[in-house]
Amino acid sequence: MGRRREAAETRRDAEFAAFVAGAGGRLLHSATLLTGDPAAAERLLLPTLAAVHAGWLRMRGEDPYELARRELFRRFVHRPWWRRPHGGVLDGLSPQERTVVTLRFFEGVAEEQAAAQLGLPEDRVRAIAARATAALRSAAPRPNRPAPLGATRAVPR
Repeated sequence: MGRRREAAETRRDAEFAAFVAGAGGRLLHSATLLTGDPAAAERLLLPTLAAVHAGWLRMRGEDPYELARRELFRRFVHRPWWRRPHGGVLDGLSPQERTVVTLRFFEGVAEEQAAAQLGLPEDRVRAIAARATAALRSAAPRPNRPAPLGATRAVPR
C-alpha cells in the first residue's frame, strides 16, 4: 500500500472516530426511538455507521451527519415487515408514524425535507405527524391534579 493511501486511510479513520464520538449518541437515540429497543437500535446503527465509513473518502462537502441520518432512516424503512418495532416511548405507532415523528420532532427536519427523504407528498407527512401526535397525546398518562379547594376526601377506616 502506498504512503498516500495509508495516510488518507489514517486521516479517514481519525475523522470518522471524531464524527462518531460527536454524533453517535444522537444517532443511537434516533435509532432507539425508531426501534423501541436499545439492542435493536444498535443492530440498526452499526451497519449504518459501516456504510458511512465506507463512503467517507468519497464525501465532497456533504454533511456526514445528514448522510448518516438518511442511511439510518433508509435502513429502518426498508426492513422486513416481521421486524416491526414495539415498545419504547413511541409504542403504539406504526413504523411510518415512528419515522415521521422522529424525523420531524426529534431530528427537527422540515416537512419538505422529510417528505423528500421518505418519498411522500408534504401533505401526507403533515397528516401522519398530526395523527401520530394525537395518538401519543391520547395515550399519555394524565398528571395527578390536586383536589379543588373546599373538596374533602373520605378517609377509609
